[in-house]
Amino acid sequence: MKTKDIKILLVDDEPDILEIVSYNLSAEGYEVFTAKNGVEAVAKAKKKNPHLIILDVMMPEMDGIEACEIIRNTPGLENTIITFLTARGEDYSQVAGFDAGADDYITKPIKPKVLVSKVKALLRRLKKENVETEDIVKVGNIIINREEYKIINNGEEIILPRKEFELLSLLTSKPSKVFKREVILDKVWGNEVVVGGRTIDVHIRKLRGKIGDEHFKTVKGVGYKFVL
Repeated sequence: MKTKDIKILLVDDEPDILEIVSYNLSAEGYEVFTAKNGVEAVAKAKKKNPHLIILDVMMPEMDGIEACEIIRNTPGLENTIITFLTARGEDYSQVAGFDAGADDYITKPIKPKVLVSKVKALLRRLKKENVETEDIVKVGNIIINREEYKIINNGEEIILPRKEFELLSLLTSKPSKVFKREVILDKVWGNEVVVGGRTIDVHIRKLRGKIGDEHFKTVKGVGYKFVL
């Protein structure tokens, strides 16, 4: 993705911050939108669908924590990168930010060049995610079509229920990597209610029966990995 195609939403109630930061990001070639409170932030996020949101915490009408929670629960914005930019450096504020769904936390004052470097680092995550979420991926003898939710295993087409498909897609995104149980729950089930602590185990057992037991390894007390 080219720099000019990347959209950034900057949210702060201080006009000077909006002006300085937006100027420096625009100078790098990014398309920058601004908002001065949480209410505006939510509205612009839904309208513009930005790749990155830089969000202040303390703002009038709606603070950054609440805005972040709403954005995270908005369809189509679940994977938007969100970082807080705020003068508040207390631990409880940072914890609240991460609990609301933020990806990072930047404390101001910060030099514009340093901020730009941090933005570039955050956007590198976006590039990695794009690589990992190609529509059609081949892993060994398995072809995963994410667009059609279809699996071809050794030439045989298999239709999996949504959660089984998403679990397989996650594990095969990085073969041999051990995915912790909490990561699996977050990536596959997210904010949905999970009934019972053995939900993952049940889905893995079903995948073993459909794809092959030899591909799924349990790492006791940690999680699961996919092997070729």
